Amino acid sequence: MNKSASQPGVADGFQWPVRVYYEDTDAGGIVFYANYLKFFERARTEWLRACGIDQKRLADETGALFVVRRTALEYCAPARLDDLVMTVSRVERLGRASVDFIQEAWRDGTLLASGSIRVACVERTGLKPMATPPPVLAALRKGPVVSTPQA
Repeated sequence: MNKSASQPGVADGFQWPVRVYYEDTDAGGIVFYANYLKFFERARTEWLRACGIDQKRLADETGALFVVRRTALEYCAPARLDDLVMTVSRVERLGRASVDFIQEAWRDGTLLASGSIRVACVERTGLKPMATPPPVLAALRKGPVVSTPQA
C-alpha cells in the first residue's frame, strides 16, 4: 500500500466526490468502515466511465467483466454525516488482465482512508480470467477524459 499520502488535485489522480449520508454511518455517526469500499467502487466506476468504458456494454459486447480480486485498506481519520469526501484514484499498475489502484478518501486536506485494490478482467459466463479487450486496454492506458466532476 502506498504510504505516502498526497492531497487531492494531484495531476495523475482521478477525483470523485461522495457525500456521506445517514445510511453510511454507524450508531456513533461515523462512516462505517466497510462503506469506504463502496466509495472507492463508485470512484472506480466513474473512472471507467471517464475513460469511455460502459461496463454493461462491455459485458454485452465482449463478455468481459471487471471484478475486485483483492483489497487492503488503512483507516486514518473518521468521516461523518454530511461530509463531502473526495476520493482520489490512481492506477498503480495496468496489466494484461488486471488493474491495481491506489485509492484515497480525503476531507478538507485530511486523509481519511487509503487502499490498494486489484481489479481483474474475467469472462462473464465462467468468471475465469481473461485478457482485457485491446480497445479497453487502450482506453485505460489513455486515462480519463475528465478528471473531476463539476459540483
